Amino acid sequence: MLRLGIVLFPGFQVMGLAMSTVFEFANITANEAIYEIKLLSEEGGPVPSSVGFAISTEPFGRRPFDTILVGGDNDIVPASAGLLSFLRRAARTTRRIGATCTGAFVLAGAGLLEGRRATTHWFHAQALQRDYPKIAVEPDRIFIIDGPIWTSAGMTAGIDLALAMVEKDLGAEVARQVAKKLVVYHRRAGGQLQYSALLELEPRSDRVQTALAYARENLKAELSVEQLAESAHLSARQFSRAFRAETGQSPAKAIEQLRVEAAQVMMASGKHPMDVIARETGFGDRERMRRAFLRAFGQPPQVMQRATRANRQGAYASD
Repeated sequence: MLRLGIVLFPGFQVMGLAMSTVFEFANITANEAIYEIKLLSEEGGPVPSSVGFAISTEPFGRRPFDTILVGGDNDIVPASAGLLSFLRRAARTTRRIGATCTGAFVLAGAGLLEGRRATTHWFHAQALQRDYPKIAVEPDRIFIIDGPIWTSAGMTAGIDLALAMVEKDLGAEVARQVAKKLVVYHRRAGGQLQYSALLELEPRSDRVQTALAYARENLKAELSVEQLAESAHLSARQFSRAFRAETGQSPAKAIEQLRVEAAQVMMASGKHPMDVIARETGFGDRERMRRAFLRAFGQPPQVMQRATRANRQGAYASD
C-alpha cells in the first residue's frame, strides 16, 4: 500500500481536496487499497479552510510516506517553520513530493524547487519567479514533473496532477477509467497551456462548443466550415453566423488559434522538429505556421522555441 499524505494549513483552498478523490477512485478501479490517504497538518486536529469550515487532520509525525502533496491557498500566507521543516525532512525519504497552485510557494520556501522547473497558478507565476529566481518557472504549464518534485497550476489542475500520478503508478488504463468515472478529460497533458484558446472564445451554445471540441481533436484535418458545421448539425451558413455571433471571430481565425496553441505545447516538449509540429497541428508546412505565429505573437515560432529551451537549461545552470 502506498501511503499518501495531503498537507493542509489554515486557509487552505478546498479545491485541493479534489486530489483525494482521484486516489480514492484509483482504489475502487483497481479493486484494492493501493493508496492509503491521510490528511496532515502541523498540529493535527481541525484545520480551517478558505471557505471557513474545518477539516480534521492528523499531525505530521515521523511516519514515512510514499507521496506528499501540498495544496494552495488564496492569499499566499508564509508557511510555518514546522511545515517547512517537515517537507525538508520528508524530501530525504519520500518518493515524490507535489504541490498544486500556490503550494509551489511552500515547496520553494522549503528549498525543494531550487534549480528545478516548476509551475503554479498563472496569476502568481510572476511572483514565484521574482521571489525565487533560482527556479525556472513555466507559467503556461498545467503541471511539471522535475525528478521527484511535481507542481501544477491552480484549481482543477490538481486533478490532472493526481491522474498523472495514478497513471505513473498503475498504468494508463486505470487512469483513464478514473477520469471517466470523475467525468473529466483523460487527463490534460502537463504541457497543455493553462489559459486555453477555448476559454477566450467563450462559446455559449452546445453546438458551437461541440464543433470546437471536434476541431481540437482533429487539428491535422482540413477543418473546413462545412466539416465544422456538420459536427454541429447545422448548415454551413447557420454555423458561420452562429459562430461569429457567439465568439466574435470567424471559424478560420478560431481554428488558427487552436493550432497555434497546440504547436506551442509540442514546442515546449522539445521532442519534435518544426516540420513535424507544422504537419501534426494542421498548418501543413513551416511557412504557414510561421505566419500564424507572427499574427498571434509578433515573433516566429523559432524564437519562442529557443526561449523555452534556454529557460529549461537555466533551471539546471543556476545554483
